[in-house]
Amino acid sequence: MGWPLAVANGMADQRASSVFTTLLPLGGGHFMAMAIVLVPFAWLSWYVEWSRAIRIGAGMAVLLFGVFRLVNRRHPRLLARIPPTRLAWWSFLMATAHGAGLMLVPFMLGLCATPAPGAKADALTMGHTAVMTYMARSDLGTAVLVATVHTLATILAGTGVAWVVYRYLGLRFLRRAWFNLDLVWGASLILAGATGIGLAM
Repeated sequence: MGWPLAVANGMADQRASSVFTTLLPLGGGHFMAMAIVLVPFAWLSWYVEWSRAIRIGAGMAVLLFGVFRLVNRRHPRLLARIPPTRLAWWSFLMATAHGAGLMLVPFMLGLCATPAPGAKADALTMGHTAVMTYMARSDLGTAVLVATVHTLATILAGTGVAWVVYRYLGLRFLRRAWFNLDLVWGASLILAGATGIGLAM
């Protein structure tokens, strides 16, 4: 989500290196937004006893947040122009508002279950099962790992887009090609929440 700010930073300073100075604050804010959601789930020692209720509650939270994102698609105007000194705070707020941590909760709660015993599985399914089994361990180390991997993937993808727009496409391209992903994001949260509830039942 922060790549437009990276482009703006580069264009304001008229230096390509300014695009990359946004990496640390944007990544740090994004990481903190996920950690604030994931770490409490990692500390749930009584999870096994209440797993069904927690999984249904987490699914409902994701589903309701998706509905909220579909109904309320406005972005706060006060966050439209962010000075470089406040990028980490902006990244934290945007990642929290868009549910970046919530979409990782299913991993923490074990919603990505392994296939039934005796089911025939190919190498890809077995690999996926091994990863999901590891990810479903609800501890602090897993929360940090999930948040770190997600943050790195987000920053790498965002930096790539920002660099291409800054270096080759420019603002004219953004004005013509900009599209709002809030509908897609809201619908995907609703689908993930409904799936989580269905798997918990």
